[in-house]
Amino acid sequence: MKKNILVTGGAGFIGSHVVRRFVNRYPDYHIINLDALTYAGNLANLSDLEASDNYTFRKCDITNISEVETLFKEFKIHSVIHLAAESHVDRSITNPIDFVMTNVVGTVVLLNAFKQYGEAVEGRFYHVSTDEVYGTLGDEGKFTESTPYDPNSPYSASKASSDHFVRAYHETYKLPVVISNCSNNYGSHQFPEKLIPLMIHNIKNNKPLPVYGKGENVRDWLWVEDHASAIDVIFHKGRLGETYNIGGNNEWKNLDLVHKLCEIMDRKLGRSEGKSAELITFVTDRAGHDFRYAIDASKLETELGWSPSVAFDQGFEKTIDWYLENEVWLEGVTSGAYQSYYSNHYDHR
Repeated sequence: MKKNILVTGGAGFIGSHVVRRFVNRYPDYHIINLDALTYAGNLANLSDLEASDNYTFRKCDITNISEVETLFKEFKIHSVIHLAAESHVDRSITNPIDFVMTNVVGTVVLLNAFKQYGEAVEGRFYHVSTDEVYGTLGDEGKFTESTPYDPNSPYSASKASSDHFVRAYHETYKLPVVISNCSNNYGSHQFPEKLIPLMIHNIKNNKPLPVYGKGENVRDWLWVEDHASAIDVIFHKGRLGETYNIGGNNEWKNLDLVHKLCEIMDRKLGRSEGKSAELITFVTDRAGHDFRYAIDASKLETELGWSPSVAFDQGFEKTIDWYLENEVWLEGVTSGAYQSYYSNHYDHR
């Protein structure tokens, strides 16, 4: 009998990579993909899985207690991989309530449902979080699992709160939980409000490339497929109650990353060297913009044997090629046409 594994946020950027990996690698699992299909959820990312006998999609808002409990009872959920979240910092500054509801309340709704109806002995509740909960670094040092939380944006504050609730349910109710905190991801199928797909889209269309402040903020970048493989390892082998940091050991200043992207795009589009870089436009810095993130992933590497499989140059090229080769996908997302996918494919089932 297949184990029913609930993946929340499985139609999003990272979630779709995790769902595909688990559906294809684990035929003994039945993957239930739960997603509210807000602006960043795109079922077209998973159209190739719709005929799989170990995959089911359910449209559901994780803040809806009744719907979540109904789903848990219907499928007898064995384990949860919780990726559903509002994740764009700028949006959190504009409307923090949405982030509190999804990231905090939604996580507690899932924890309660798992505690009451899930397999809380043999199963596990895996909460996927962010390195932004740790705040900001100076020029030196890296975040470890013992770094004190110091969130600076409504987004990171909401994720920090959800992390604390997961740990509290482990301590209070003995729920079998694991948590991971990951650095910035890049790769295919990312919603184009994020830095890399936004820049690719704008370069193609000769639009300005907005860079916050002076572009000196530093981020650690990880290929999304490597993040999915880390989630796989932690889900199966991580020690209960533990936290694991996931990082690429790959720091870039935002401006340097954009210049690197411009160089590659000039080459691939047959433009003269430096042409795309002329589109760079410096804009007013984000409020509360953290200066630097860097992850120490040595615990994950030492305990569970995981390390990134793809060098940045290779992963970056693959990512750019994917967006250039999938113009229909990118245009569908930027135009909003992707939002009709659910009604076109599921309303009459």
